[in-house]
Amino acid sequence: MTGNGLLPVSMAAWRRLLLATGAAALAGGLSFLAWQRFHPVMAADGWAYRVHLDELPQVSALAIDRDGSLLWTKELDNGRGSLFRRSPEGKVAEVRGGLSKPDGLLSFRGGLVVSQEGGDLPVIWFHEGRSTDLFVGQRVEGLASDGQALYAIEDLAEDGRLLRFDPLSKQLSVMRSGLAEAEGVAICGNGDLFYTLKGKGRGAGSVRRWLADGSDPVLLDELNAPGFLMCDEEGLWISEDATHRARLLLLDRSGRLHVILRGLRSAQTVLALAPGRLLVAEQGRGRVLLVERRAAQAN
Repeated sequence: MTGNGLLPVSMAAWRRLLLATGAAALAGGLSFLAWQRFHPVMAADGWAYRVHLDELPQVSALAIDRDGSLLWTKELDNGRGSLFRRSPEGKVAEVRGGLSKPDGLLSFRGGLVVSQEGGDLPVIWFHEGRSTDLFVGQRVEGLASDGQALYAIEDLAEDGRLLRFDPLSKQLSVMRSGLAEAEGVAICGNGDLFYTLKGKGRGAGSVRRWLADGSDPVLLDELNAPGFLMCDEEGLWISEDATHRARLLLLDRSGRLHVILRGLRSAQTVLALAPGRLLVAEQGRGRVLLVERRAAQAN
């Protein structure tokens, strides 16, 4: 026995013990990562989802064209990003290449507006077969419109801006500056304007309401990297751009928060098709989901 009363352990036994412990820790870590990656998306009671389109690497923004075509962006940097269209008949074509992280897409004044997060780059308006640079922003992400003006938000570490562009006067105004990691923006039918701050670390994200006095109260906090906002007759939709365990949220008009989907990977744009029916771009799995409210079953 040793001086402390314990039986001596050989170096070889210690090595075997350390190797076994390390292997167990590695296996546990890999199992957790696999669980996060492959765990299925879960829908709330009363909701269902299915894969609408698959094999869309880096899918980000979504929009519907006037003819019913679905458009989406492939969010790659350094001029490798693209805008695609899928016709109602299912034919897919690239509409525009050479974009840098196209992250916002919006139907606007009879055409489409695309933002680029890849640097100091123009927000582009596609209309009647032509493209027009509306204004230049710094890492512009989310886009919104009230039918007249265009709103855009910049994703910078410390000095992002919330912008308003008047297409008639061509005037660009700064509605808010000094924003840290801002991503989404939405304007509701009553004129209320909201934006997201992604935050650093899980649970640090928030949704704020823009007010003219600059107070911008917090509407929701403790969110996991909120990235996209969309306002419709149901309320305010929020998607979380977290790599794992992201959610699709609905803040209804009564102020109640609903978790519609769990287990998403890097959720992006939410696109309303009809009441209780919407598309969600899930970038982390390269697909678009169709989310629908289930019909109430009779007792």
